[in-house]
Amino acid sequence: MPPPIGTEVDALRRAVGEPDVTRIAPHITLVPPVNVREDEIDAAVAVLQRAAAGSAPLRLTLGPVTSFAPVSPTLHLAVGGDDLDALHALRDAVFTAPLERSLTHPFVPHVTLIEERDGIDDAVRSLSGYTAEVVFERVHLMRESRNEDSVRVWRPLADAPLGARTAVIGRGGLELELTPTGALPPDAEAWINARWEDFDVERWGAVAPKDVPIGIVARRADGRIVGAAQGDVRAWGEAYLANLIVAADERNGGVGAHVVAAFASLAADHGATYLTLRTQAEGRSQPFYERLGFTVWYRMPSWRNGQDFVQMRKDL
Repeated sequence: MPPPIGTEVDALRRAVGEPDVTRIAPHITLVPPVNVREDEIDAAVAVLQRAAAGSAPLRLTLGPVTSFAPVSPTLHLAVGGDDLDALHALRDAVFTAPLERSLTHPFVPHVTLIEERDGIDDAVRSLSGYTAEVVFERVHLMRESRNEDSVRVWRPLADAPLGARTAVIGRGGLELELTPTGALPPDAEAWINARWEDFDVERWGAVAPKDVPIGIVARRADGRIVGAAQGDVRAWGEAYLANLIVAADERNGGVGAHVVAAFASLAADHGATYLTLRTQAEGRSQPFYERLGFTVWYRMPSWRNGQDFVQMRKDL
């Protein structure tokens, strides 16, 4: 579900009582969950790409809110519009091995808001006026995993733009296929990672050690998260602070300084000898980092959105 409609749908999900909208993004399911062997993942991606190439982007209407009750006590957005037949054709194109599976119910395109809830009739009445038109431009292959709390989450494994076909150049000689995509499919990601290892051996004589991810979470006694830092430690002694966020109502109270200090200590434990970070030049964060002992290492003109940034450094 592309933005901004995806954000609206998440708001609807929260309004009807969905406790965690981060477990899976709002979507239209083409194939229900199906077990695919690891050695068939590439074949599944190929099915996705062929199906997407044969379909133009889809303009669909979402709404009104309805339910499959009493068969299934769910709330969902109905899906309609002029491209509804094309959506069915796309679904038929992806519903093939290794993504094919037996079904309990016929395919009815919808956007789930919440499953297994009470008060369905009241929710249907109160949200009966919601409709939206959305253009879908991509189809995604999702994979289920479990996060650190053992909660099941669904994340994109691969995607393909609708209507974008593989370009073949060099006919009559050495042909080259150029396939557009968002995230690299698994086989291409594995290939590029292996090539980086080849480059390391060619350039340095050995495969470089992997970066070590590190992070710090700050909570109040009630368990509420008020700050977090994320980054990694690199083989040459650098620890890069990629993200530092402090809750808006907790700023200027020392939380950020404590998080950075803990991050620095953890980085030193992993062998880092200096910290680096990137922030907007002369922005509100630069003086904060300077008070913590960071200095400007070098300037990056027009690095993002036309704004200058600085790379800052602090020795440990």
